[in-house]
Amino acid sequence: MTNEKMEQRLAAALEKTAPDDVNGVLSRCEDRKGTVIPMTTKKTANRKWTSLIAACLAVMLLGGGGVFYQRANAVASVVSLDVNPSIELKVNRSEKVLVCTPLNEDAKAILADMSNGADLKGAKLDVAVNAIVGSLVRNGYLDSISSAIMISVEDKDTARAEKLQRELTSTVDGVLQTSEAKAAVLTQTLTQDAGREQQARENNISTGKAALVNHVLALNSALKFDALAKLSVEELKDLAEAGASAMPIGKAAAAYAAEQYAGTAALDSVTAEVDSELDEFPAHYEVELHTAWGEFEYLVDAYTGKVISGQKDLPSTVSAWNDTVKPSQPVSPPAQSSQPAQPSGSADIGHAKAKSIALNHAGVSENEAYDMDIELDDEDGILVYEVEFKSGNMEYDYEINAATGAILKHASELDD
Repeated sequence: MTNEKMEQRLAAALEKTAPDDVNGVLSRCEDRKGTVIPMTTKKTANRKWTSLIAACLAVMLLGGGGVFYQRANAVASVVSLDVNPSIELKVNRSEKVLVCTPLNEDAKAILADMSNGADLKGAKLDVAVNAIVGSLVRNGYLDSISSAIMISVEDKDTARAEKLQRELTSTVDGVLQTSEAKAAVLTQTLTQDAGREQQARENNISTGKAALVNHVLALNSALKFDALAKLSVEELKDLAEAGASAMPIGKAAAAYAAEQYAGTAALDSVTAEVDSELDEFPAHYEVELHTAWGEFEYLVDAYTGKVISGQKDLPSTVSAWNDTVKPSQPVSPPAQSSQPAQPSGSADIGHAKAKSIALNHAGVSENEAYDMDIELDDEDGILVYEVEFKSGNMEYDYEINAATGAILKHASELDD
């Protein structure tokens, strides 16, 4: 504090202790004209010292309170949580949240029930992180085994940053285990970097995500920061592990490619879930379309956008399976019977029909399929056909109701 500011504080404190109230005194005297006002001898020396002591005490109190206020509201650490939603928390030395900021539209949706983050102000950091991760789980961001959440701690005090990193990792792990979420947890500690902070501001991402983007750029400088910033943490992690040879199309483009291939792009009722598998060969996106006819899985090349596998033109295919099915009419799944399987004389679609249903669903012709295996099995009192086959570098697995032809389960994966 400069001498000038100290003098100003002393003057202000002294004025409060012995105010300059000449006009007020004269006014009160005017009101009391004609009245005898006894005069007393004033001990000016004592009063001077009393006023000075009071002023000094006032300055000390003001100064001490100011220091306390400044410490309580000074940012000690910046913590960011990134999935695709990016959320930044600034905390003080007591690990209390000073401000919680959503950095993109997805983050605003996550914090919608918390007044866009305002409700977290003043909360302990672990409580705030618990609430945010819980919201991420409820909104489906951490369901997949390939999904990831990144915790970044920026602090000039390295020891404090590492301590926070350990505590937050434990907090997030606890939430994920309780909710049975399968996401990976990535962590990093950062020091302040003006260039990285500017990159984060310009792209509406956290400084933690900006650091991850820069890591990918270090692997391939031909890529663009702004394009990489649009990818999720899951995609950036996989891309880095794969060497970042090229720019992937992104989850939104993969979902669109799958819907175009499936012929469902015009149907508002269809929703998509997308997982990235950029660290596999070939690099691809797994797209699961939720339709009125069931769930259908597609694999989309991560760099070309070409559909590797999946059922083409769903509306026409479903109509071919059952002429009574229309795209606008949901098909109820077959009722699960608690009765034992019917005798062999009951309805059975047969091996050939089961194979046809599986191939049509996978979008694979009979000539393209090999290692075909079809078995009739009893699953909890229901006869099902288990159909397994390969095509190209893909392996397919189906369970089909032997009486109705309904697909009960299906899966596809790259054949190792």
